[in-house]
Amino acid sequence: MQAVGRADYDGPPDYRTVGRHALLPNTTHDQAERYNFLAHLNRHLAAEVLPGVTAAYQSAIEPAFRQQHGRAPADRHEVRRALEGHSLYRLWSALRRNTMEMRQQSGLSVVLGQLRELIDRSAELADRQRLQLDPKLKPPRYLTAVDHHCMPGSYYTERLKQDVSAAANYDSGLFVTTGGLLGRLADGGGRGMVAFLKKLRPDFAPRRILDLGCGLGHNVLPIAAAYPDAEVTAVDVAAPMLRYGAARAASLGVNNVTFVQADAANLSAFEDGCFDWVGSIMFLHETSYPALKRIMAESRRLVAPGGLVTHVEQPRYDAAMPLLEQALRDWDAFNNNEPFWTKLHEIDLDQLMVAAGFDRNRLIHEGVHAIADEEGFGDAAADEVEDYGRKPAWRITGAEVPA
Repeated sequence: MQAVGRADYDGPPDYRTVGRHALLPNTTHDQAERYNFLAHLNRHLAAEVLPGVTAAYQSAIEPAFRQQHGRAPADRHEVRRALEGHSLYRLWSALRRNTMEMRQQSGLSVVLGQLRELIDRSAELADRQRLQLDPKLKPPRYLTAVDHHCMPGSYYTERLKQDVSAAANYDSGLFVTTGGLLGRLADGGGRGMVAFLKKLRPDFAPRRILDLGCGLGHNVLPIAAAYPDAEVTAVDVAAPMLRYGAARAASLGVNNVTFVQADAANLSAFEDGCFDWVGSIMFLHETSYPALKRIMAESRRLVAPGGLVTHVEQPRYDAAMPLLEQALRDWDAFNNNEPFWTKLHEIDLDQLMVAAGFDRNRLIHEGVHAIADEEGFGDAAADEVEDYGRKPAWRITGAEVPA
């Protein structure tokens, strides 16, 4: 048997190469190896098993559907139901679901044993002026209805006073679900947006930036670092995420971000036109249709003349996307506790933005991909072909606002 050298290795990096900061939970040998196993299993399912599902659909499932119905599938829902009758798809789906559940349980087992220490570290590091919480704010119904991503308690649950467990779990295990493709600090989305904006507007010097649905801040920190003279506001409804994010930012030396607990659909505390750049990264699918319309309206209200709005999501299910790809992408809606996922990717975001007051002639449609730092993550940094072979995987729907 021929040995496989490092040059031939195409799997995730070792979890031990993940970037350390003061809030990242410590892992034992066995906990790190559990993360490694799950990351490799995820990569195997995507790189080896899923192509077999595609082949089975093309060679057997779709022809059987045609024979039974006398036509091709009419939409992604018919494709999904046809896939669910095939054993290979069921195997892929069951294993993928299990990796999500195992990833969440593994993360909690890492975090809960050291939670009081993490809470103390968070309280010690977070600048009170950079953390603005609203104890009266209740998470919206769309967030409390399910445990998103199979994460017990979702983003907002408070297990102890001053809790950070949801964020610590998310940060610790994000490596597993991405296979390291977001880089050492899982900030590849923010890095990708910086690269995009430097190309789109090389002279852009925003004074105030607003990041919507910031979570634990992993995507906003590279943006803040790229624009050190800007005052950055990162908004989220989940207090555990914001506490952790503020402490994480301080530990990494990023000191121009204020983490504010607020609902992105109702930002009345901020004056009209007070931000030069309003954006979100993989946040809209966590909301709801009524909230989405309000978020678009708030984006338009808050952006200053000459400013920019960018919302990053996965691509829309349009006529150019094969029905099989649509059905496979829809897996998250039915199996990963993402109730708004399938609806969001049907919506014409352009129309929503125009309805919110943006000029259709100034809309932005661009692809963007995560950029992973090369240290220890060279394969991920060089790989621009992500998720279902698309290059790039994410899409920006945004607008430039006239001065």
